[in-house]
Amino acid sequence: MVKPFTHVVVDGSNLATEGRTEPSLKQLNEAVLSFMNEFPDTKITVVVDATFGHRVDRKERAEFDAAINNNELVAPPAGAVGRGDGFVLTIADKVKASVLSNDSYQEFHDQYKWLFDEGRLIGGKPVPNVGWVFIQRLPVRKQSGRESAATLRRAKAVRAPSRPMPVPKSPPPTARVAANSPKPVAQSSKPTSNSKPTPKLNDLTAFLNFVEKNPVGSKLKGIVESYASHGVYVKVGEVLGYLPMRLMANPVPRSAREHVKLGASLNLVIVGYTPSRRSVELAVSGVEPVTTQRTTTRVPTQRTVGPIRTATTRIAQVKKAKRRRQKPKAVVKKSPHKKR
Repeated sequence: MVKPFTHVVVDGSNLATEGRTEPSLKQLNEAVLSFMNEFPDTKITVVVDATFGHRVDRKERAEFDAAINNNELVAPPAGAVGRGDGFVLTIADKVKASVLSNDSYQEFHDQYKWLFDEGRLIGGKPVPNVGWVFIQRLPVRKQSGRESAATLRRAKAVRAPSRPMPVPKSPPPTARVAANSPKPVAQSSKPTSNSKPTPKLNDLTAFLNFVEKNPVGSKLKGIVESYASHGVYVKVGEVLGYLPMRLMANPVPRSAREHVKLGASLNLVIVGYTPSRRSVELAVSGVEPVTTQRTTTRVPTQRTVGPIRTATTRIAQVKKAKRRRQKPKAVVKKSPHKKR
């Protein structure tokens, strides 16, 4: 059991790649939520590398962009010295916070001596059938004559300049066989059955009914259902809505747990919909963006039938068509050509 902390800076890129080759936004969210449940009074700041959004799965990029826009995730500015690791340690050094990461930051040992102080570095790892387990740790010191892990990663990233491909003097021996063989059937570009669908927050019927009755800008009341990493989920009628901390109060609260309690009733305003996740985006009344208006959000529904013509209009058109057919066409007489 790790002792409580006042403020923790999470190395998001490190936890998102724990036990993986590519980062997972889902794994990062699970780690942060587990830490929040274990230490509910701790302030949390999640930092990711500048390239994090390009390395996650394509299905998670929209959610990542939304988290960046909502200040749920923080990325270092372009050209930051030390990149993501340096930005994490700079924030922790400024606010005297602890760091949640499995990295040892060996290239920063001379700059940040407090990394070896008790309680300043926390490790975390997902354990099967248990969940995320967090434990206090000490960084591994750099041994003389050996490069740090970060230095080796940077060295592998630097590739030798590519040379032009040599021009073949004769076709490959399999060219004739390939010319006579039938053309391969193009593989379908449709996603396989193994691809996981985007998680839906609400039932389709309940979500469509709610959107039809409540356009953007509608005011209503909701009950706080559960906490999220940087906001809360609110029960509004038969659907769940998401209320981020940036639209919870002004100034923005540091923790959703400190600002609202489970079961609390809030006066809310609908600021948008996310049909791909069947999510209702909410804001506390008085904190909603200025651009929010009572406009109906376009949500995929059944195709509507075009305008119906009345019987009177149809009869008038039929009579007009008959008069045109009965009216004889005027015969134009051709004048004879004069002989010269």
